[in-house]
Amino acid sequence: MEFTSAYSMTSLFSKKLLGICLCFLVVASTINAAESQSDAYKATAEQRALKISASLALTDPAQLARVRALIAGHYVELHELQGWRDAGVAATKAHSDKAVVASTLSENKASYEAKIASLHRDYLRSLAVELTLEQIDLVKDGHTYGVLPLTFRVYQQMLPQLTSEQKTKILALLTEAREQAMDAGTAKEKHDWFGKYKGKINNYLSAEGYNMKQAEKNLITPR
Repeated sequence: MEFTSAYSMTSLFSKKLLGICLCFLVVASTINAAESQSDAYKATAEQRALKISASLALTDPAQLARVRALIAGHYVELHELQGWRDAGVAATKAHSDKAVVASTLSENKASYEAKIASLHRDYLRSLAVELTLEQIDLVKDGHTYGVLPLTFRVYQQMLPQLTSEQKTKILALLTEAREQAMDAGTAKEKHDWFGKYKGKINNYLSAEGYNMKQAEKNLITPR
C-alpha cells in the first residue's frame, strides 16, 4: 500500500512537472518567434511613422526626426507588449486545469490592460513635448486610418439636421473610440472599436428621435 501510494504521488508529481515544462516550452517558442520577427516589424513601424509624420507638415528636420522616432518606437513597444500578452495566453491555455486557466487569463488580461494604459499615457506625454494638440490629433488619426473624421463627416451628411449638441456628443464618442483603437493590434481590431462606438452613437440618435435605418438609406440613395 505504501509503495503504491508513493508511486501514485511520484506519478502525479511527474505529470505536474511535465505540464510546467510544456508551459515553459510554449512561452519560449512563442518569445523566440516574436524576437525573430522583431527586426522585420521595426522596418514596418518606421514606414508607418514616415507616413504619419508626413501629415504634420513639420519644417524643422530635427523635430521631424524626433517625432518619427516617437511614432515608430510606440508601434514597436505596442507590438512587443501584444507579443508578451499572446505568449502568456498560449502558455496558460496549455494548462489542463480549467480553473487555473480562467483565473490566470483574467489576471493576465488585467496586467496587460494596465501596461497598455501606461504605454498610451507615456506616448501622448512624449508627443505633447513636440506637437500641438491639433497635430497630436493627426497622429492619432494616422494610427487609426482616419476613421474618426470620415465617420463624423458621414453622420453629418446622413443627418444634416443634427444640432450642435448632438454633433458634440457624436464627436466625443468617436474620440473615445479612437483612443481605444490606437492600442489595437490589427486593422480589424481597430475597426471593431469604431463599430462598437457607432452602435452607441446610433442608439443615442435613435433615442433623440432619428430613424437611423431610413437615414442610412437616404445616404445611399439620396432623393
